[in-house]
Amino acid sequence: MSGPSSEVTELLVRWRSGDRQALDSLLPLVYDELRRIASRYLQNERPGHTLQSTALVNEAYVRMVAQELPEWQNRAHFFAVAAQLMRQILVDHARTRRASKRGGDVPRVSLDEALGQALAPDVDMVALDDALKELAQMDPQQCRVVELKFFAGLSNDDAAEVLKVSPSTVKRDWASARAWLFRELDRSSAP
Repeated sequence: MSGPSSEVTELLVRWRSGDRQALDSLLPLVYDELRRIASRYLQNERPGHTLQSTALVNEAYVRMVAQELPEWQNRAHFFAVAAQLMRQILVDHARTRRASKRGGDVPRVSLDEALGQALAPDVDMVALDDALKELAQMDPQQCRVVELKFFAGLSNDDAAEVLKVSPSTVKRDWASARAWLFRELDRSSAP
């Protein structure tokens, strides 16, 4: 297989083997996709959010390259980790804002389009992160499916490749996790 996907995977394997030059070659190939993921995260943030796509990409990339010889499996795995780091950066930012404002203008993200249900409530990133942590305790694979599909924007096939399960398993876990998250987030937003 040739093309950008296989080239990214090849560079990730070389990086994992200790080739730091592969890292320099990797950034131009993945930068646009990383910006797309960052933009997806930030599109539903409040106007004037202090983190911009470029800063989010840069922070996530810095955290990724700081790892000691990461165990990248392939391109999909790389983007899944990047998305997870971006989520954590935004959650940390939201928690800091919440602490400084004591629950004031907490960034909110809309789940209606991303989770595929109309009229879903907006929830803040902290509430979403708390719900995902609880889901991870109950079913780690369902939590990973949400991270891969919602945050990284991976297809069922790509998520299945990362998780080493069938696409039908991803589809089933996605439906179950989505329903559970809506219940939890609805309950947490109730007065």
